[in-house]
Amino acid sequence: MSRIILTGGAGLIGRALAADLTPHYEVIVLSRNPDRVTDLPRDVHAERWDGRTAQGWGKLADGAEAIVNLAGESIAGAGALPGRWTAERKQKILQSRLDAGQAVVEAVRGALARPRAVIQSSGVGYYGPLGAETVAEDGQPGHDFLATVAAQWEASTAAVEAMGVRRAVIRTGVVLSTTGGAFPKLLLPYRFFVGGPLGSGRQWLPWIHIADEVAAIRFLIENRSATGAFNLAAPNPLTNAGFGKILGKVMGRPSFVPVPGFALRLLLGEMATTVLDGQRAVPRRLLESGFTFRFPDAEAALRDLLKN
Repeated sequence: MSRIILTGGAGLIGRALAADLTPHYEVIVLSRNPDRVTDLPRDVHAERWDGRTAQGWGKLADGAEAIVNLAGESIAGAGALPGRWTAERKQKILQSRLDAGQAVVEAVRGALARPRAVIQSSGVGYYGPLGAETVAEDGQPGHDFLATVAAQWEASTAAVEAMGVRRAVIRTGVVLSTTGGAFPKLLLPYRFFVGGPLGSGRQWLPWIHIADEVAAIRFLIENRSATGAFNLAAPNPLTNAGFGKILGKVMGRPSFVPVPGFALRLLLGEMATTVLDGQRAVPRRLLESGFTFRFPDAEAALRDLLKN
């Protein structure tokens, strides 16, 4: 059975991906504390790593089907409310991604039989705040903090291409899942009948259902011609206000109580850009490659997640 290695495999996307891959592949999740990772899908194995090198796990890359590099310090942080981006946190966000990329390159370089592919994680924040401009994968990188991190994160594993390893970069939007990520935080005000647009509500929200996120990553693992960047976002992005209106409809809740942008900036500081700015990102290359979305429209995606 072919082997797939997941860095950051204990996170939201990693767990869902591991569960999907397990019937077809040997799945290895890398963790700094494998003994504490007790709720992985059945038959998924956790191996120890230090987050910086290939020491102790690099031999697993030998002949692997793919390494999927998802590892990185959380952008939003833990807890119900996100923490501010202090200088220390910003450095951790960036350095954790560069370290993980370095470890992947080291493992590939040391493999007797090189892995077939490296799938490198990134985000649509790569493009920076763009207003209403539609952006596909040929869009240029932005210049704000998130764009800078995304660009360096992507570059962290570029060296494997010179070793003859196929590499695909996944620029993911907001992943909709009830088990983690941003979506439960978006739901909270609606549950208390105070949902509504954040800031102006005109900023674009590139969203994707967790099932499509996982299916797209597997598609890129198995599609031997898939190289370069791919936007992992549904083909029908919405403005923040438009998304909230559909969410309110599905939940049977109002969606007209706004959260002023200045209040969010006071609360979150620079990190407010994650909710007040956005990208109208579309998955052009994914669609051209033949991928079919199960949930291309937000209402169907939300009804599936909330089972309404």
